[in-house]
Order: sequence, then structure tokens, then C-alpha cells
Amino acid sequence: MAKTQAASGGGTTAASRSKGGVKKQLTGRQKAAIFLVTLGSEISSEIFKHLREDEIETLTFEIARLDSVDSEDRNKVLTEFQELMMAQDFITSGGIDYARELLEKSLGSQKAVDIINRLTSSLQVRPFDFIRRTDPTHLLNFIQQEHPQTIALILAYLEPQKAQIILGSLPHEIQSDVAKRIATMDRTTPEVLREVERVLEKKLSTLSSEDYTQAGGVESIVNILNLVDRSTEKAIIESLEEEDPELAEEIKKRMFVFEDIVLLDDRAIQKVLREVDTQELAKALKAVDSEVQDKIYRNMSKRAATLLKEDMEYMGPIRLKDVEESQQKIVSIIRKLEEQGEIVVARSGEDEMVV
Repeated sequence: MAKTQAASGGGTTAASRSKGGVKKQLTGRQKAAIFLVTLGSEISSEIFKHLREDEIETLTFEIARLDSVDSEDRNKVLTEFQELMMAQDFITSGGIDYARELLEKSLGSQKAVDIINRLTSSLQVRPFDFIRRTDPTHLLNFIQQEHPQTIALILAYLEPQKAQIILGSLPHEIQSDVAKRIATMDRTTPEVLREVERVLEKKLSTLSSEDYTQAGGVESIVNILNLVDRSTEKAIIESLEEEDPELAEEIKKRMFVFEDIVLLDDRAIQKVLREVDTQELAKALKAVDSEVQDKIYRNMSKRAATLLKEDMEYMGPIRLKDVEESQQKIVSIIRKLEEQGEIVVARSGEDEMVV
């Protein structure tokens, strides 16, 4: 467990008194014991659930050997733990170089190096961690000529926000191929990951990884497609429907598109409408069937519905791209309300939602 590893790390910042009264360095086990005692029995018992039997026996023995813990030792152990957790958070959010940069600013160069070295000795860095902060446009230039399977592997390990930019910028003839490969991807061996990283290493500064993790799958491509523009989303789905109808159906079940607004109940739609600009709504309804329009009108006052219809009429012809952009904005509002717990959107075959 990360927290216990951090507490029991091999650093030597804390000190303890020997029987002769001379300060001596605490071992990692002693620090872990002090840490667990400081947390209290309730929290420590939860940590024990994640440890092996031999680790529990060792820590129990060390805790039993503790006579008393002075405040200086306790504070140093807690400070060390906090620094390690802070460094691990930095690594997770921006990579090792990013973590080192922030730690140097707050703790000094030597302390930052010590903490990073201690963490990376046992830390498994996620594959392609080196491109976490690379600009998507810059990254696209390096990977767009790669095989679709290689591109799919890289996108599966990227954050969805970054992956959607790259997927949307790929040539249309390979977008659906890459999407399909992400959706059907399961596990990738360390050997394959190393080889792909080795190729990219020639183009970008990188560090290799031994991680053996699961990436890709339907959920991964859904997260990406939920963020791309509507035209790209439709083109990919339509292509997948021809190549692999079952996969396309599974992906669509997990996505929410503008036309799915008819699946929301009246109270949910009313919440959504309170967040939507009237002009955006008018544009979004220009290219949908009457079922969707009627669902919206029924959840507005008669006067508001009449004004909306007039806005749509006076607006005249507008570009399909503008319609799709407005629809995407409204879908984003729906997803935001769902994330905030304001509404619950039925998925995967559910036919109702609860507010």
C-alpha cells in the first residue's frame, strides 16, 4: 500500500534516542510503527487489511517494542510522510520532472532529489508518462504516421481530454480504425510497451516503464468520443456501424448524444433548460426531429415555447457545424449536471432516469 510504503521508506530524517540518550536514526520499520501508532487503532486496522501477513507481524512486533514516542520523532515521521505523498501526487499529475521541479521550489534541490529517488525506487510509472505534459498538436506530428495499433495504444494511456484532440485531428480514413482498436484492446505486455516507448524516445525525451497494466476498452473510447466534436463522433460511429455493428451498439449505449434528451424525464430536462442559453437551444433544435423538439417544448411555459419557435423561424438557415456545436454545448451541460449528482442519466439499456 502506497501510504504504508511511504511511512516505512528507507529515508533517515527522523531520529530516536538510544538507551544511552544519544540520538540515533530510525529504521523504516520503526518509522512505520510510529506512523501507525500516531494514526490510532481504528485507521491502522484498516491499513493492516491491505498488508501481507509477514508485514503485519513485523509491524506488530515493532509497535510492541515501542516504549514511548516523543513529539519530535512523531512530527518528523509525519512530515516525511506528507512530503512523500505530496511528491507522489505531483508525479501522478505531471510526471517525475514536474514533481522534481515543484519539490525543488518548496523543499530545496537536495531534499527534492532524495524524495524522488526514494519514490522511484519502488514506484511503477504509468506507460507514456513522459508525454503527459506534451502539447497534443506537437504529439500528433510524431504519431500520426505510426500504425493505427500504435496510435491506439498511445491514446489509450493518455488522458481523455488530450486523446480526443489527437483523435479528432487524425485523417478521417484511420479515425474509426484507431477507435475500434482502442475499444477492443485488452492487456499489453511490457515488451510491446517498451518497444513503442523506445521508438518515441528517439523523438522525445522519455523514461522507460515496466508497467503491465490494462488500458483501452469500450469505456476508454467512450470517454474520448464524449469529448470530440459532433462531426468526428458521428463519422466514427457510422464507420463502426458498418465494420462492427455490435461494437458500435455497445459504444452508443454508453454515450449520451443530443437526441438522447428524449430519455430524460421532465424534471431533469427542466434543470437542463435552466442552464442553457436560449439562442444555443434554438440552434440545437434546428436539425432534430419533432420528437426531440416536442419534448423540449412540453417542459417550457407556453410563452417561452412560442418565443423559442419564433427565434428558430427568424434565425433562418444556419450551418450544420453551428447546429452541432450548440448541441455539443448542451450535451456538456447534461454531463456536468450528471457528474454533480443533479441528474442521473440511464445508460446501457436502462430506459429511465432518476432525479
